[in-house]
Formats: sequence, C-alpha cells, structure tokens
Amino acid sequence: MEIVKSIFNYLVFPGLIFSVFAGLMACWIDRKVSARLQWRVGPPWHQSITDIIKLLGKETIFPQGGKFTFLLAPFLGFLSASLVAAILGWSILNPDKSFSSDLIVVLYLLLVPAVAVILGASASRNPLASVGASREMKMVLAYELPFILAVIAMIIKSSGAIQLGKIINHQLFFGSNILSFSGLLAFLSIIFCIQAKLGLVPFDASEAEQEIMGGALIEYSGLGLALFKLTKAVMLYTMPLFVIILFMGRDLSPLFMILKFVGILVIFILIKNTNPRLRIDQAMRFFWRVPTLLSAVAVVLNLKEK
Repeated sequence: MEIVKSIFNYLVFPGLIFSVFAGLMACWIDRKVSARLQWRVGPPWHQSITDIIKLLGKETIFPQGGKFTFLLAPFLGFLSASLVAAILGWSILNPDKSFSSDLIVVLYLLLVPAVAVILGASASRNPLASVGASREMKMVLAYELPFILAVIAMIIKSSGAIQLGKIINHQLFFGSNILSFSGLLAFLSIIFCIQAKLGLVPFDASEAEQEIMGGALIEYSGLGLALFKLTKAVMLYTMPLFVIILFMGRDLSPLFMILKFVGILVIFILIKNTNPRLRIDQAMRFFWRVPTLLSAVAVVLNLKEK
C-alpha cells in the first residue's frame, strides 16, 4: 500500500501531473503579467498547454553523433525537476513525514536541469550551442555558491535542520525566517540566484536569442524541446515553493500558499521585465560580490545568534 501511495504522490499529486499543470499556469501568469507591463493583452490561460501539445506533434531532428545523450538530457532535467516538486509538495502537506536529509537531496536535484542543458548542448555539436553551454557552466559556478550559503544560513537558523519538515515546524514555533534581518538578507540573495537558475533576464546569457539564437537549445525540436520547456515550467512552480518553505513557512494554508506563491512569482517577473540582459562576465562578477556577500553575512549573523 505504501508503494502504491508513493507512486501516486510522484506521478499525480503533488508530483508529476500536478507540477506540470501548475508550472504551465505559472508560465501563463509570467506571460500575462509581462504583457500587461508592456501594455499588451497577453495570451489565454491555455496557451502554454497548447504550445507544448504542438511541440509534441513536431518531428524531433537529431544531430549527427551523440543522439543518445542529446535525447537523454531533457529527460534527466524534466524528471529531476518533477521529483523536486513532489518532495517539496509532500513536505508542505506532511511536514512530520518528510524523509531525513531531504533538503540535501533537493539541492542536488535542483542542479540537474542546468547540467542537462549543458549535456544536451554539448551533444548537439552546434557552435552556438557550445557558446550557450559554456555560459551555462559559468553561470552555475557563479550562482551556486551564494545559493548554497543562503540555504546554509536557514539551516543554522532552524537549529541545524537539514529536513524540510523540521524547517517548516521551526517556523511554526518561532515565526517565518524572512522576518529576521539575517533571513531577509538570505532571501534577497536566493531570489537573485533563483532568477539565474530559471534562466530569466537579466541572467539568461546562455539562451540570449538576440545573440546566439537560443544558444544551448538551438538544435532542439519536437519532444526534446517540449521536455526542456516543461522542465522550465516545473522549475517555475518548484522554486517559489522552495522559497516559501525556507523563508515563509509559518502559515501554509491553501489561501496563504497561493498568495505567497503568486507574490514570489511576480517578483521574478518584475525583475525579468525591468532589467537588461547582463553579459556573462558582468553576471559572474555580480554573483560573486552582491549575493555571495549577502549570504555570507546571513550565515555569520546566524552563527552569532547560536
């Protein structure tokens, strides 16, 4: 019975099917808010779903050589993102039943989509894709340090808990982490890091349609491109959940969850629509200075409190 329940949790709710639908709705909110900021109407709610269905009906064109890695990469990214969505969703629904050290598992899995993009781009053997893969690797090296430091700051604040359920329960008793100065610093840092993890402006140098014509994904079509877009959609749903668990875990009732989720999503959208794209060297300098400093200060402040 437990096995059946686990399969249901991963495949239906709060895992694969639910996370895909929620992610596509998050993409619609992104497109709708962006359109309104630009004085446009924006697409209907089902447009993101229609786009994926159309892509699944297109032919998948493979480059010469590396076909296995070329098609495996988007599957790896999509499966890891949906697995993170299931773990986070289950932790929110049942904080006391989250498994030991699930936060560490989540951190590893959140890195896989970026690695999948690098692998797929390298397998395509396209010069522009190689540029995109190179930029993606540099971005990972830039934002992972402050991202991990911000998470460590919240682990220290939660009495050393590396279990998502314990972090949530700690906030139930002591208040949301974001309400403290160190929590606010870590929150600001992780927002910038997630903006880069999602590949959104101003940190989308690896895609940069105006410069390298889509970069890492330039050779993808059909199923492969659909999976990468689904991965990005699921990540757009997953990352706000991760932020809510780490910083706003006091009240996780459905209404407050929706309000928090949409609020964080709108922050990402506003940053995306109000900033120009940074060059890769500018982005790396930014992450090694501002977010890294914010996260490091948050860690030191929490250590002093303990």
